Amino acid sequence: MEQQIHREWMRAALAEAALAPATGDVPVGAIVVDAAGRVISARHNERELTGDPTAHAEVLALRDAAFAHGEWRLEGCTLVVTLEPCVMCAGAILAARVPTVVFGAWDDKAGAAGSLYDVLRDRRLNHRVEVYAGVEAEVAAAQLLDFFGAAEHRPPQV
Repeated sequence: MEQQIHREWMRAALAEAALAPATGDVPVGAIVVDAAGRVISARHNERELTGDPTAHAEVLALRDAAFAHGEWRLEGCTLVVTLEPCVMCAGAILAARVPTVVFGAWDDKAGAAGSLYDVLRDRRLNHRVEVYAGVEAEVAAAQLLDFFGAAEHRPPQV
C-alpha cells in the first residue's frame, strides 16, 4: 500500500514539475502531503522565473505547507519531490522537521539524500528523515533529460 500511495503522490509531483519549463526552469516538482493524506502544497522550481537562487521546488513547497499547516514544524507530513534533494533543500527539510521524504530520480551531482551526501539520515544531526528513493525514477529522470536535451537545441538568446 505504501509504495502505491508514493507512486500516486509522485505522479502529482511530476505533473507539477511539468509546469516549470514554461519559464525556463528545470522541471522539478514537489508536493507536501499532511498526515491525513491531503496535498497541502504543490510547487515547482522558480529560480529562472523569480531570480531567487533558493526557489527550488522543495523550499517553495515547504514554505507553502508551513503556512497551510499553521506552523513551521511539518511533523506528520511527507515531502514528495521528483529529484533527490540538494544540500540546501535537505537542510530546509531537516529544519521543518519533515519525517518522510519520497523522491524520484537520483542526483549524482548534487544529491543529499543518499547519492553524493546523506544529510537527511546523518546521525550527527538532531533530526533524521525516512527516505523512499527511486519512486517513478525512470519517468522523473526522463522528464529532466528531455528538458536538458531540448535546452541544447534552443536558439541562442540575443
